Amino acid sequence: MSLSTQTLKSQLQALSSKSVSSVELVQEQITRAKALNADNNAFISFNADGAIEQAKQADQARADGSTQPLLGAPIAHKDLFCTQGQVTTCGSKILQNFVAPYNATVVENLTQAGAISIGKTNMDEFAMGSSNENSAFGAVKNPWDLDRVPGGSSGGSAAAVAAGMVAAATATDTGGSIRQPAAFTGTSGIKPTYGRCSRYGMIAYASSLDQAGPIAQTAEDLAIMLGAMASHDPKDSTSATEGTEDFTRDLGRSVEGLRIGLPRQFFTEQLDDAVASTTHQALAELEKRGAVLVDIDLANIDLSLPAYYVIAPAEASANLSRFDGVRFGYRCENPKDLNDLYERSRSEGFGEEVKRRILVGTYALSASFFDAYYVKAQQIRRLIKNDFVAAFEQVDLIAGPTTPTPAFKLGEKTDDPSDMYLQDVYTISANLAGIPGLSIPAGQVAGMPVGLQLLGNYFDEARMLGVAHQFQQITDWHSRRPEVSL
Repeated sequence: MSLSTQTLKSQLQALSSKSVSSVELVQEQITRAKALNADNNAFISFNADGAIEQAKQADQARADGSTQPLLGAPIAHKDLFCTQGQVTTCGSKILQNFVAPYNATVVENLTQAGAISIGKTNMDEFAMGSSNENSAFGAVKNPWDLDRVPGGSSGGSAAAVAAGMVAAATATDTGGSIRQPAAFTGTSGIKPTYGRCSRYGMIAYASSLDQAGPIAQTAEDLAIMLGAMASHDPKDSTSATEGTEDFTRDLGRSVEGLRIGLPRQFFTEQLDDAVASTTHQALAELEKRGAVLVDIDLANIDLSLPAYYVIAPAEASANLSRFDGVRFGYRCENPKDLNDLYERSRSEGFGEEVKRRILVGTYALSASFFDAYYVKAQQIRRLIKNDFVAAFEQVDLIAGPTTPTPAFKLGEKTDDPSDMYLQDVYTISANLAGIPGLSIPAGQVAGMPVGLQLLGNYFDEARMLGVAHQFQQITDWHSRRPEVSL
């Protein structure tokens, strides 16, 4: 098997044993990624020359005795993390020529850990979408079936990992944008507790919901990546003081006696029967190893979707007001006056979904409707958080399906935004509450991957990753890869 398609841990072991050099591995990864990108469009841009130069430095550093945890390992960054000297587009025409003057903290942390970015992955414009069809650079295609979506908004990162273009990639999750594409592509992905990873240099969609995290092949790889990504950051006012820790510490911990809550709201008629069956089979595997399944009730979780689609667009309308054609980004040609500059730059620069959410958010924040919509949505958000707090007094983790269906066909839901929004029905509540959540491969339905979602208490990522790792020790869904043609 080619080293470029193996796990991050395997690549790090090969680099440590010097059975392969960083230059060789990075070159092999870039060659594979470029060859496959014509089919799946997972990358917006490549950093080939810069990556090779960094790989040479990594090989020298290793020869000099450096022990950085990710030294010489090739990864990719979702294209909303500012990366110094590289174009950072956020999947939008309005930023298609924006060259970031500094590194996001997550990028800086990974660079300091020795990781090497080979390029920037495709995404729904400004992270707004559940299918990766909203990118100004074209839709990403699922490596398992090029006629299907990879999920969004981190579909480029998920597709890149699934196809073996990189072993791991950064991603972000505002309402499920790490977990849903991980489920659709048969990869593993984790959204940490809100504040665990710095948002500094991460182009904002909805500031109180956005959180960075990794996508990789295995839970063990997620633990390795998260250990490098997470940190307290004084440049981010919402950064948690807990910062980094050893997220691998519970990987060998038994699930014996673990109480796993199953919310009745996750197993209703909107869940595809085959996905429901696959989810129950996955949970049965944990039960065989001593986990205890407990039925629980999250009374207000059904209100997550409407609350989210008030709060997130409202925050987006404020965050995206900075893209006005004046200071940076796309500017229309020959504006007649300042109003024309604003109107045409934004109308021409933003895509349809982004404009839709800006309009919804502006409406919700207007003086006439602020109390009726935005304030009410925030009150519902508190009720949802309280439900989780109460649930974690009874159970250690909460589990269920990641998505209601497997990956759907390209174009299948583009004409019905409300149907598209329902794809995040099981993931959004974790963002509203700020708790961590992950998705791991749990089976297949009609040849397409299905994910098992685990939700944990605040800052309990290590235990979640340990349970996911134990599941991956007794199943092989995470090791199955799509057939791709080079």
